[in-house]
Amino acid sequence: MMTDFLAITWDVNPVFARIGGLEIMWYGLCWMAALVGGALFFINFCKRERLSQLYADRIFWWGVLATVIGARLGHCFFYEPAYYWAHPLEIFNIRQGGLASHGAAVGLLLGLWGFSKDADGWFFAKVKPLFKLKLTVRPRMKLPYIWAIDRVMLPVTIGGAVVRLGNLINSEIYGRATDLPWGFVFVRAGETVPMHPTQIYEALCYVVTFVVLWFLYYKKDFGRKRPGMLFGVGLIGVFLTRFFIEFIKNPQIAAEQSMVLNIGQMLSIPFVLAGILLVLRTKTKN
Repeated sequence: MMTDFLAITWDVNPVFARIGGLEIMWYGLCWMAALVGGALFFINFCKRERLSQLYADRIFWWGVLATVIGARLGHCFFYEPAYYWAHPLEIFNIRQGGLASHGAAVGLLLGLWGFSKDADGWFFAKVKPLFKLKLTVRPRMKLPYIWAIDRVMLPVTIGGAVVRLGNLINSEIYGRATDLPWGFVFVRAGETVPMHPTQIYEALCYVVTFVVLWFLYYKKDFGRKRPGMLFGVGLIGVFLTRFFIEFIKNPQIAAEQSMVLNIGQMLSIPFVLAGILLVLRTKTKN
């Protein structure tokens, strides 16, 4: 990486290490850090609220599998549906990349719904023999769906910031040309002029959202006093950020060039509206 008066020349190798023919990518490590961080958060939530740590085990597996599957399917069917309908086996070719945050959000919401219904540890009872996992399926008790989606917004926001740094290292999903002094020349992407580092913009906004959520949960106890507030604030912070930053991003696919609002913006609108409705509802109902 080099800097001059007007721009930052960005030429970072996206490969962290090579082991034989296997490449370990920085982007993959960022995803791993986000997922492991989520597990640590839920361990802390259970400890703070005097709940069994087994809930943290369950929600981790439900959340991880649903997030990764949702992110992959979201990319395939939100952005390139025609190609993947014609080549369905390519869905499994994750080495070429392709994960969508909106798909991850939908997958995570479905996964947490499954967690909230899994009073008997059914998921673990089925998965444990396949992978020889030493997991306990007790206690036999469900936690409300709103409990899970409220608290998941803390690791989602800070994890989202980490993943966006992975996008920066990959020199991908950046913005349009700029003459601002913090513009990045993404050499590995073939750029020769400074571009908006929208990955950094998003990461910073997610960190701000995380700080707000941390304050509401740890200082105001809104996880208990106002169920739905954390989830609503998180949706607004994450997807309103995404909506506005998309205006200065380069199109992810050619079809977006002629759109007034691109696919990411259209997918963000329902999440923002849901967040606003939840915040308004929790202000009038404890």
